Amino acid sequence: MNIRAAIPALHPRLRSDLRPLSSRREQAILLAAFFLLFPGFFFYHTLLGTGTTGAFLGGYFAPISVLFALPLTLIYIKRMRRDPRRFHLVDLHLGLFLLYFAAVIIVNAAAGANRTIVGNHILGCLFIFNMFVIASFLDFAGRPFRIVGLLSLAGMSAVAFSYSVDGVFYLGAMGIAKDADALATYQGFARSYLITFLPVVAFTRSLPLRLLLHAGGAATLFVNTARSEFAALMFVIPIIEFYYSRHKLHFILCGLILFFVIHLYFDRILAALPDNRILELLDLSHSTSANKRHYLTVHAVQTILAHPLLGDYASYKPGYYSHNVLSAWVDLGFFGIAYLSLVTIVPIIPMFIREYFAPRHCGIFLLGFSMACVTVLLLITSHYFTDMLIGATLGASSRYFYERKYAKNRTPDLRPPAPRHPHLHQAMS
Repeated sequence: MNIRAAIPALHPRLRSDLRPLSSRREQAILLAAFFLLFPGFFFYHTLLGTGTTGAFLGGYFAPISVLFALPLTLIYIKRMRRDPRRFHLVDLHLGLFLLYFAAVIIVNAAAGANRTIVGNHILGCLFIFNMFVIASFLDFAGRPFRIVGLLSLAGMSAVAFSYSVDGVFYLGAMGIAKDADALATYQGFARSYLITFLPVVAFTRSLPLRLLLHAGGAATLFVNTARSEFAALMFVIPIIEFYYSRHKLHFILCGLILFFVIHLYFDRILAALPDNRILELLDLSHSTSANKRHYLTVHAVQTILAHPLLGDYASYKPGYYSHNVLSAWVDLGFFGIAYLSLVTIVPIIPMFIREYFAPRHCGIFLLGFSMACVTVLLLITSHYFTDMLIGATLGASSRYFYERKYAKNRTPDLRPPAPRHPHLHQAMS
């Protein structure tokens, strides 16, 4: 029998198994895209900060994203053609949001909006799309990703501890960067670490290894001094551990005991920690950065009150945007922030209801749900509305819905089995 003629009649998952070379090539591209974008960013800027090299790739993230834009687009198109059922409502709504966003950019660019902000928004659309494709199709449970992911986290932690001074990792303070203007801030380093950490820990079933990852992640982001990412990590750790715990009540009791122990020895713990801006989380009123962000939020609210329906696109200097989801209202109007909120929040509700307390454990669910929790937290508190975690969250969510229905993570069929014989006469004969 002709194999090619038989392929259309097979289940999509079986058809994909007959394309090992194509799948390996796609996985290689996805793997390279993820690790060059995130650990690659971290190590590139480490080379910049230590004066080892100049900024031959500029800020790094934009050119690498552009480099992978076409391959990732082709992977997405091929996967959709190979199995149209992969196209979920999540894909549709993200596509509609990006089309609306693009239309707003084009109209305002034609009207003379600030070119720097326009360029940043175009790149923001690209970042979201790239992360959506990577999260939709990269095999996070596979051995290649896990090995490179663990090594990347270990390498980033080693760099952070090796170059920290008085408990603070900031390469700019060394003053030896050849192109200091191109050097990433602590937020850029923290973003690379957090986005690498989430898929690695979500697919780690071993409790000792997860605890090691949690401890290493918390320590690394502490010396990195990125408060938002540190808070996001500490926020998501109990979500992950409660999901994986077999005895939920025991987990809650251990959590309460840990809380009271920390509360009892809180002053001693603080005294043992090095002076660090992370500690400003305990009292943000004394934080210069928090006060500045509050001022930007007040300015955004004033803009929204003056332009409640359509917003006022690029009505601020580059970089002086509201560091929270209100930035979407300023630039995209009421429809933009409402749609973004729905796209980000609505998919995780059925995911939570169906899966979080289920007896089985599903890595792609935990990745999508934990990323969604982190994304919502950061959008509320500190991140711009073009945060690439939005794309990662929705990509993992789309993949979860597909796998739950069609692939290895599908829910079991609990209906009674079909009779072995369609007719009683056959059964009796």
